[in-house]
Amino acid sequence: MANSRVIMEKVKHFASFPQTPVSLKYMVDFGRNRNQATLLSGTQFMHQELPIRLAHRVVELENLPHGLSEMPSVDRVKRWYIQSFAELTEFPSPTEFGVPTAALDHRKGEAPVRMTDSPVRFYRPSNVSDSYPEVQAYNEKFVKLIEAIKRRHDPVVTTMAQGVMEVKEHWRMTHSPLYKDPHTAHHLPLPSAIQSFLDRFYMSRIGIRMLIGQHVALARPESSTPPDYVGIICTRTSVRKVAQEAVDNARYICADHYGLWGGPEVRLIFPGDDDVEFAYVPSHLHHMLFELLKNSLRAVVERFGDDKDEWPEIKMVVAAGKEDLTIKISDEGGGIPRRGMPLIWTYMYTTAERPAIEDDFNKSDFKAPLAGFGYGLPLSRLYARYFGGDLRLISMEGYGTDAYLHLSRLSDSEEPLP
Repeated sequence: MANSRVIMEKVKHFASFPQTPVSLKYMVDFGRNRNQATLLSGTQFMHQELPIRLAHRVVELENLPHGLSEMPSVDRVKRWYIQSFAELTEFPSPTEFGVPTAALDHRKGEAPVRMTDSPVRFYRPSNVSDSYPEVQAYNEKFVKLIEAIKRRHDPVVTTMAQGVMEVKEHWRMTHSPLYKDPHTAHHLPLPSAIQSFLDRFYMSRIGIRMLIGQHVALARPESSTPPDYVGIICTRTSVRKVAQEAVDNARYICADHYGLWGGPEVRLIFPGDDDVEFAYVPSHLHHMLFELLKNSLRAVVERFGDDKDEWPEIKMVVAAGKEDLTIKISDEGGGIPRRGMPLIWTYMYTTAERPAIEDDFNKSDFKAPLAGFGYGLPLSRLYARYFGGDLRLISMEGYGTDAYLHLSRLSDSEEPLP
């Protein structure tokens, strides 16, 4: 108990520090010169930054509104974050590990770089760091730690979703006015305070996993990695290639769900270009496109029926400007009433009959059935906003919906850390 109090005091201390946002451009520039000295610099930054980010979330998880903090699944998530925080803060510094002082001689007449006003420093080790086996051993030990933390946090999205279901069940059992409108008996969307918390929480999670994934990929490059990859970032991400993969995957899921042979066609349109390339994380782009396509395919099939030989095609138009890349996905799936538009961004809202959460959903934020449990669009918008983009939907009830995915081509937007 005393140890828990000590850890929580430490958590609150770290939560008093601001987080240090980084941009996609910075990650690429930093990772181009990959060697043990660069990795040591990244390790030192991660060692200081990750506990701060985790601490901010732990403090918030302890003080959630409407009884959400008391739910068993939310408490489980909080304990994962505390455990990861403790492991990171107990991890030795380079000198405690035995890295020679000469390998840490980053000064050379200049102080460690502060990326912002944060107390976290981004060290510049000397180039001689590569010649010390202790540096490689230290980097490898840290990579193993953050890999274990990433695995521990794999089920966070679904576990938090389970916590929201638990608090809604609690409201139902206690006849809370938060559960149903007393006048219409309609189920109410989640309170705005919980919606805002989930946005902050999941945006932070995206950032933490991005930093860990990028650092691990730099530390352990695969021999098959193409030359235009820097960690998990592709400096020449092909929109056509990623879009076609998302189309194929979404159509397969749709055909499997409805027992179709093929399903609605999706036409890719690149006005004036055969393809568009830009620096991005291909997996992020794939996930967002897959989610939007999945929604459009379901809407079209359910509007026109699953016994047709053909359906109105879905169009994906890709427009590239100097600063922005915009992808529009248009369907004729019947659209959404204006009254329902604000609800599409609320967690746990879905127009489909909600299936149970799949056991293996925890392996990815986006591995879901054709119609999930109301997380697809809100999470996709967070992924778009993470690197300075956005996601908007415009709908015509009785006809269809246009989804606009805006992405930055400049790569200079810093993480919008909550």
